[in-house]
Amino acid sequence: MPTSGARGGAESAATAARARQATTIPQPPTRTGQPLRVAVIGGGPGGLYAAALLKRLDPAREVTVWERNAPDDTFGFGVVLSDETLGGIEHADPVVYQALQRHFVRWDDIDIVHRGVRHTSGGHGFAALGRKRLLEILHDRCRDLGVDLRFRTEAPAGPDRTHDLVIAADGINSTTREAHADVFGPHVLTHHCRYIWLAADFAFDAFRFDIAETEHGVMQLHGYPYAADASTVIVEMHEDVWRAAGFADLDANESVEACAKIFADTLKGRPLRSNKSAWTTFRTVTNEHWSHGNVVLLGDAAHTAHFSIGSGTKLAVEDALALAACLEEQPSLERALAAYEEERRPVVASTQRAARASLEWFENLGLYVDQPPRQFAFNLLTRSRRVTHDNLRLRDAGFTTSVEEEFGCPPGTPPMFTPFRLRGLTLRNRVVVSPMDMYSAVDGVPGDFHLVHLGARALGGAGLVMTEMVCVSAEGRITPGCTGLYNGAQADSWRRITDFVHAQAPGTAIGVQLGHSGRKGSTRLMWEGMDEPLPEGNWPLVAASPLQYKPAGQVPRELTPAQLEDLREQFTSAARRAARAGFDLLELHCAHGYLLSGFLSPLTNRRTDAYGGCLENRLRFPLEVFDAVRKVWPKERPMTVRISATDWAEGGNTAEDAVDIARAFAAHGADAIDVSTGQVVADERPEFGRSYQTPFADRVRHRVGVPVIAVGAISSWDDVNSLILAGRTDLCALARPHLYDPNWTLHAAAEQGYDGPGVRWPAPYRAGSRRPQTGRTDAPKPRLTLGG
Repeated sequence: MPTSGARGGAESAATAARARQATTIPQPPTRTGQPLRVAVIGGGPGGLYAAALLKRLDPAREVTVWERNAPDDTFGFGVVLSDETLGGIEHADPVVYQALQRHFVRWDDIDIVHRGVRHTSGGHGFAALGRKRLLEILHDRCRDLGVDLRFRTEAPAGPDRTHDLVIAADGINSTTREAHADVFGPHVLTHHCRYIWLAADFAFDAFRFDIAETEHGVMQLHGYPYAADASTVIVEMHEDVWRAAGFADLDANESVEACAKIFADTLKGRPLRSNKSAWTTFRTVTNEHWSHGNVVLLGDAAHTAHFSIGSGTKLAVEDALALAACLEEQPSLERALAAYEEERRPVVASTQRAARASLEWFENLGLYVDQPPRQFAFNLLTRSRRVTHDNLRLRDAGFTTSVEEEFGCPPGTPPMFTPFRLRGLTLRNRVVVSPMDMYSAVDGVPGDFHLVHLGARALGGAGLVMTEMVCVSAEGRITPGCTGLYNGAQADSWRRITDFVHAQAPGTAIGVQLGHSGRKGSTRLMWEGMDEPLPEGNWPLVAASPLQYKPAGQVPRELTPAQLEDLREQFTSAARRAARAGFDLLELHCAHGYLLSGFLSPLTNRRTDAYGGCLENRLRFPLEVFDAVRKVWPKERPMTVRISATDWAEGGNTAEDAVDIARAFAAHGADAIDVSTGQVVADERPEFGRSYQTPFADRVRHRVGVPVIAVGAISSWDDVNSLILAGRTDLCALARPHLYDPNWTLHAAAEQGYDGPGVRWPAPYRAGSRRPQTGRTDAPKPRLTLGG
């Protein structure tokens, strides 16, 4: 389902325009050194289109396509192409574009059918045609241009020695890629769902998602028309469901009949048909390099993206356009192949991130089936994070409004400005200023900087402003510049800040995050060398186990039972001071490799006593600290826990472990779980991306049933609205956006035209509650146009 090609918003139109400009192939002066003998291995759409473009650009080229199968052999039935891709084809080869246009089926709606109710969202803009028809069009174009097509023929050995350029378009199982695996560095990740490509001999009137809740588990159907009388039907389910339903024991025909029976209502009793169809699991392919000498990877040989977010054909065709353009623009083959990879890799990586989010949403579909019906539909539509709340409102305002009404948004109120209650504290909106270490204290005392820093963000409209990690002892500081709550002077300075927030930003709550650095302490200020030991004046470190964080770092001492008791007392003493200082909420920092996090991870806890070993034992001390703090923290004030939901390292805690950790803290009385990830070990390999940690919060929320705070690369108010309305989180914590703009929440309200109880401009700032005027950038439009 290519969500990026929608016709329904200014954003998509602008994207399409840029794509058309980027993929228009230039006509530079003739240069020497251009590849004249080109071998294309693989006769799929990407390989064929690359061959046609290269031959069209230089008719003198000798272009040969080797395809092991017959001309009409193909996998699957229909192909969906986005407006962006079609724009590139239109500019590069109008002949192919016109041929495609004659056969396209177009539609705008997406139907989501769940528990017998159909919800329709419009304005999405799809175009599809039969895969065989697409191949026929490309075959004809190649023949007209003089490309040598060789079907039922394996490529000859060593084409890189006999040709100037070899394009490996031989699919996900690319033999060319595997022959040079040491250079390309392929990585193939197999996922957890089984799916099968089928077809129905009638046309759906929309892109359709049907959910079947069976005695074996949840199954889903993805369907879309590709001709006036035919539709692609993909049936997908988790591997466990597939086995429980007995599909592993069925032959191909029996599987097709079983799928038709399960989705009989969707199909109106009509049969399904296959095309040598078989159940398979999706594999995500990535490569460290896309070229080697004169050999270059294209399409599925280089990368794959799950069918629920973008067609592999779409990516392959876009690869072909970019490769042809780079070969024309660059003075040498080496530079052309480097430019091709440089251009396409970030685009593909973005698509793969979105596809991964979509794929994992369907893998975990069972988590969402009990959501309210419209929220479920909205969650499905926004699962990849490419379609958002604001984007969907542009496409279909009526549908989006109905979701908001079901959620409980008052008229004209964005989801982010709805209130949320934690124990005795009601937050006026869903925005949290995330804890951010400022490293600007002296002897642990927060000063004028902290008053201005936290006060400004409280005035900026967030529902909850969190302090940095406030350390429970001098030895528990990360750096000499960290704040603390281990003496009365510190508590008095914090009281000055909380009094300011409560008096000058009424409605904004302020929370304190308590923690201990553990093995990550006694380091330089961040801007002087993050995680590097102090050049002098180091203090001794303690941790769950005597394991240093970095090779050059200090080795901590393993905590003894007596020291554990002392630490519990340090946390409770700090909590009492925090309560007297006037904080509204307390968060226990059990993430990012600091002391309590160090107990939770098997990578940092090697103890052999009751506090080490299995997860139950590793949880023991953090839970003891939580219980001790909860006992002294005022009953009416909420307490949250920040966790690292994955260590991003082999052998470390996983997303499943995070569910168990969250469940344990919830059982002990945590009012919400603040779900971060990583920073536990120095050699972690995080998978960064937009709101990349949100799926972990989503999983905790639905599996444990506890409120969650999502954090990590959430940067826009549109993202916040989308995540809240989809039910993936309850609160959103933003860090860097609040460094960039202390008034981020106020500006989010102004940009959405919201004025209500969810956020209030401070009286002295109300004159600035609308965007400043700017000079005109548009030219006067013609008043009259006369025909010749």
